[in-house]
Amino acid sequence: MEIQEIKQRFGIIGNSPLLNRAINIANQVAPTDISVLITGESGSGKEVFSHIIHQMSPRKHGPFIAVNCGAIPEGTIDSELFGHEKGAYTGAVGERKGYFETVSGGTIFLDEIAEMPLGTQARLLRVLESGQFIKVGSSKVEKTNVRVIAATNVDVYEAVKSGKFREDLYYRLNTVPLRIPPLRDRKEDIYLLFRKFTSDFTAKYRTPPIQLDDEAQQVLINYSWPGNVRQLKNMAEQLAVLETNHVITGPILLTYIPHEVSGRNLPMRVENPGKEDFSERDILYKVLFDMKRDMVELKKLVADIVEHGGVAPAFANNQQAINQLYRDIEMPGNNHESQFTIQQPVINNNKPDAFNITHDAEEVEESLSLIEKESDLIRKALKKHKGKRKLAANELGISERTLYRKIKELDL
Repeated sequence: MEIQEIKQRFGIIGNSPLLNRAINIANQVAPTDISVLITGESGSGKEVFSHIIHQMSPRKHGPFIAVNCGAIPEGTIDSELFGHEKGAYTGAVGERKGYFETVSGGTIFLDEIAEMPLGTQARLLRVLESGQFIKVGSSKVEKTNVRVIAATNVDVYEAVKSGKFREDLYYRLNTVPLRIPPLRDRKEDIYLLFRKFTSDFTAKYRTPPIQLDDEAQQVLINYSWPGNVRQLKNMAEQLAVLETNHVITGPILLTYIPHEVSGRNLPMRVENPGKEDFSERDILYKVLFDMKRDMVELKKLVADIVEHGGVAPAFANNQQAINQLYRDIEMPGNNHESQFTIQQPVINNNKPDAFNITHDAEEVEESLSLIEKESDLIRKALKKHKGKRKLAANELGISERTLYRKIKELDL
């Protein structure tokens, strides 16, 4: 069957090369009886491909069942899949047939296969290899003829390396891997899907047709869609029900994108709990950078005075202004002691527009305590923002949680 015919039969919309490749693989593997492992993000449409494989296989007239392995409690999943005998465990008041028995001759779709317990994985491996299973509480070997299609939204190979998934089962299921592309890799299909969904929902709820302006179309296409087709369909339904204006603009569309979800797509600092907290180092760097900047400014000022033999007349005739100048270029971090003691310029009364500077500036030892520097910097940030800790934390380049801890440690 041609790819276009498959799309029409199963309601698949899109012309992405990645999507077409996935459909082509499903079409080729369907007539066989081998196991298939479908991988893809949540909401990308993995179950649709399991239906394609079943309906285009010789088992299409047999039963089909979809089982979410992550939704079944660990204590009952063996009973659900393989059945149990009467009295096998507390509450087993009668014999029960499992899915592998009732679906014999058809197809079973095991969704979220990576959530299956290791013990159940061993039982499933036996079914795949020999078609045999044993009910819970029984010693009799049963036979079944079931095709298994599995799916997961996690990296199964990583689960194998971490010991959460059996390696032999992985290779047995992964005979034919089938990857469903996420919606963000099918940008050319996003607007087509949106139009189809809005058309269906506006007809269902008898609301005005939905149209997107150019800006809204760009928002729609450029968003990463972490929930994939399921999220897009959900948003289309919200617009069809809630919006009275049939023309949707970019700002209106943005209100339907969850803030906490869109925030995950932005660059962020990730803290590794296994590594050192670098907040103290960040504060130290900021102190050192400020010191270096002030030193450069001081050197430029002194060099300019030496080169031109004086300063502006306003400073030469105003001792208070000169004092203010030297206070302004003091190094930050100590309100009581200047980092350098510079001999005040001596005004030459014979040259009112200039003054001479002696070059024997005395350098004194400065306190190098990081605690004092941190404490002073935090006080200044809090004072600048009138005690608002969130703004102060942003100014310091640290998290608000780190600022709270610092305030408590330094007893500010």
